[in-house]
Amino acid sequence: MSEVPLYGRNIPYIASLVIFVVLCVPTALVDNFAGLMVLRLLQGFFGSPCLASGGASMTDIYSDLYLPLGLTGWVAAAYGGPALGPLLSVFSIAKKGWRWAMWEMLWMSAPILVLMIVCLPETSADNILLRRAQRLRKVTGNSKFLSRSEVAHESQPFHKMVLHYMTKPVEIMMKDPAVLFANVYTSLVYGIYYSFFEAFPLVYPIKYKMHPHSATLIFISIIIGCALAMTVYIIYIYTRLMPDLRAKGQLEHEYRLAPALFASLGPPIGLFIFAWTANGKIHWAVSALGVVIYSGSVFIVLQCIIIYLPLAYPKYSASLFAGNDTTRSSVAFAFILFSRSMFINLGIDRGVTLLAGLSILGIACLLFTTMVQTSVLGLDLQSIAEQSVAMTFGFTFKMSRDG
Repeated sequence: MSEVPLYGRNIPYIASLVIFVVLCVPTALVDNFAGLMVLRLLQGFFGSPCLASGGASMTDIYSDLYLPLGLTGWVAAAYGGPALGPLLSVFSIAKKGWRWAMWEMLWMSAPILVLMIVCLPETSADNILLRRAQRLRKVTGNSKFLSRSEVAHESQPFHKMVLHYMTKPVEIMMKDPAVLFANVYTSLVYGIYYSFFEAFPLVYPIKYKMHPHSATLIFISIIIGCALAMTVYIIYIYTRLMPDLRAKGQLEHEYRLAPALFASLGPPIGLFIFAWTANGKIHWAVSALGVVIYSGSVFIVLQCIIIYLPLAYPKYSASLFAGNDTTRSSVAFAFILFSRSMFINLGIDRGVTLLAGLSILGIACLLFTTMVQTSVLGLDLQSIAEQSVAMTFGFTFKMSRDG
């Protein structure tokens, strides 16, 4: 809906966040399980717009040169948030009860709502031009001042225009295999990430005899991996991507996927380490290292895909982000439902190994997709590979022409 010119970005953001903040109060006061589940469902629904299409606001604000930097912080917040949640709540809940976590959400979200209402400017170009045309018509009395969105939808009923924008995420995903694969792959790695919420309680309190509060601190591994990957990626942006964009101008958007080619090797490596060292006999830090490798490499993969999507269809960036968020969040939800039973029945070692195998399948698909895209578009796959290695290992090399 943020792509409907009449609404712009801010109305969906603010209206949904107002409802989210209001819902925090009954969620903290509810006294039955069914009511809690309904309220949490509504919280998730009305809390989603900033996460679903916040990246579109970034594409409004930043040029292609600086967009990766803007999206880096946004992706880090969205990616690190689930790991930070248990750390913020586990100790307070032990002392104050589960309702305390609901009040914490209110205390954090209400000030953000005030800041958003007071300080957040509208960034949608279509909405800005629409309001400008409305002001000109009012001041001059000339009804011929029309914005481009009004001209485009002049003969289209409003409900059809809204339906067009509401169905656009699904339409693009179904018609473009590259976008579909990007959504499927990010859904897979994101779902595996959420399976850690079921794996950690089966590993560290049971096999390592850690206190549940201490076991929760293992989630810091995800934040460490995210911070390290963010540092490496920002170095890559300043030393490789920005100089190339300044020297060559606009590049094919598939070029932005280069770091993901090598980062995609990290998830299975990290999962294999975690699977076969989280047994209570090997020091817990080794399995935590596997989590760091997984989370860091997944952050770079997500960052590359999140940049790739809006460049594929700039006009429908919000739809692309919303479609990606819907698919990956749905898969993460599904992983929460079955992962605990899977780990109990197969064991942590074989269960996580199964997930690592799925990650390897994702690597094969990613490489195949990139090779097809580069051959169709006439891109230099050798140059992309060199850039990937330079970004991953920190040095430059030249591939020999015979191999």
